[in-house]
Amino acid sequence: MNRLARFAGFGRHEAPPEEAPHPVDVVVERMDAQELREPIIEAIRGVYDPEIPINIYDLGLIYTIDISDNGDVAIDMTLTAPSCPVAGMMPLMVKDAVAAVEGVGEVAVELVWDPPWGQDQMSDEAKLQLGML
Repeated sequence: MNRLARFAGFGRHEAPPEEAPHPVDVVVERMDAQELREPIIEAIRGVYDPEIPINIYDLGLIYTIDISDNGDVAIDMTLTAPSCPVAGMMPLMVKDAVAAVEGVGEVAVELVWDPPWGQDQMSDEAKLQLGML
């Protein structure tokens, strides 16, 4: 302790230093990558194309969901058309929704155009809602 600290009274009423605590083993339960798949899909189902009242998962806009062992997620998605007005926002909406799922690490969403989206990629539920069945 330097002279100024002693003069100011630092350390006068301190308790004696305690022994360093013993390290505690903390067990963190990690979810299996496949256990994350359903919560991730449910999170994506919460994202809607503002022009179509169907979630983007059932629209068939999500092509792949790759989940690594450490919980990182890589998603390839497309849009109904390259000129879609929400092209800049939609991948961010998907990223934010998936990142909120417990157990998910880093999320990367890539917008792809191959294969081009078609109505045949829609789920039967989406087709039914749009009167296509």
